[in-house]
Amino acid sequence: MMAANSRAADGLRVVVVGGSLGGLLVANMLRRAGCDVTVHERIGEALSGRGVGIAAHAEMFDAFGRAGVDVNQAIGIAVDDRIVLARDGSVMARHKVRQVMCSWSSLFGLLRAAFAEDRYFAGMEFSGAEQSGAKVRARFADGTEIEADLLIGADGIHSTLRRHYWPASKPQYAGYIAWRGIVEEARVSRETHEMLFTRYAFCLPPGEHMLGYAIAGADGDDRPGRRRYNIVWYRRAEEEGELRRLMTDAAGTHHPLGIPPGLIRSEAVAELRAAARANLAPQFAEMVELVETPFFQSVVDMEVPSMVSGRAVLLGDAAFLARPHCGMGVTKAAGDAVLLAELVVAFPDDIGHALQVYDAERCRFGRYITAYARRLGSQMKHSYASEEERREAEYYRRPETCLRKISLPPDPP
Repeated sequence: MMAANSRAADGLRVVVVGGSLGGLLVANMLRRAGCDVTVHERIGEALSGRGVGIAAHAEMFDAFGRAGVDVNQAIGIAVDDRIVLARDGSVMARHKVRQVMCSWSSLFGLLRAAFAEDRYFAGMEFSGAEQSGAKVRARFADGTEIEADLLIGADGIHSTLRRHYWPASKPQYAGYIAWRGIVEEARVSRETHEMLFTRYAFCLPPGEHMLGYAIAGADGDDRPGRRRYNIVWYRRAEEEGELRRLMTDAAGTHHPLGIPPGLIRSEAVAELRAAARANLAPQFAEMVELVETPFFQSVVDMEVPSMVSGRAVLLGDAAFLARPHCGMGVTKAAGDAVLLAELVVAFPDDIGHALQVYDAERCRFGRYITAYARRLGSQMKHSYASEEERREAEYYRRPETCLRKISLPPDPP
């Protein structure tokens, strides 16, 4: 384990592109190891209001501890029971397993507070880089240029750094979307609250997949009555033009990279709520009705041939993008950050070797988790190329399989 007071990497200049969870995790770890680190985030406004619920795993909490964050603060809402609700609202399957569900905003706030204010730069868009020997020069849209020993791209699904070095690697749409939203605990009816707030719950209408769990409220408040309920509803959008229709706002503007929540047309939200009343258990239908500003994300996956090019490195969703069914997005980024920081500390005089090991190990895991998440998502398929595919989809559609596989760590590769 990397010691918190290690100075083995003193003097190494590191530029991190992307100031969300993955970027802040690796930045905090490398800063604690003695590196000269700056973080450059494209978005100008604060990110703390973005994101909703996250399934936490032991590896993720370990990474937060290494980044200097008190893991006791990072712990969210614990659930010990998983259920699948039938259409009439009754429990049709149950599985006991303890899990902690966190709020993205709470985790971001802790990481952001742990990083030096004057080393985090918002509103700085990465535009390119040149490499010469053991150095890399990062360029930004405002004209800023920074020479560094290491350039880390933690800028997510639409990574500019990935497009610069691996332009052929692009997210591939899976044929369905994930509607998301949160509901304030105080607004939920007593009956629905009793059924859902202490459990991780599912509802599995044909061709769809709904899940939900409680997370902390504003400012990480986990007191009863102050919490929120997070929902994720996977729905197919396969027909030609359907996804484009959903991503087009009332003014006719198309948002191919994702439509902001406030711009989703009211007709689309009305359709969503009508579908909830028709297809979901009444508890989940109530939650969909209560979400004030629902939004959706296209479900995609992606792989890269390599995570390293010279002194440029990818981390998290910038490299391998797994469908969200395994609930490993932040944990995967945390694993990347931990290994990269450990290797930089272990081989400060041979960064090339450190990156070679990082590339081999994290590409192996990235390919494994992406393939695993694709199998979990096979239940959303509308048609199958083989009988084997059909049987696989049926297996992952079973209530018992969902209870034991969704948002839980897979077996080691």
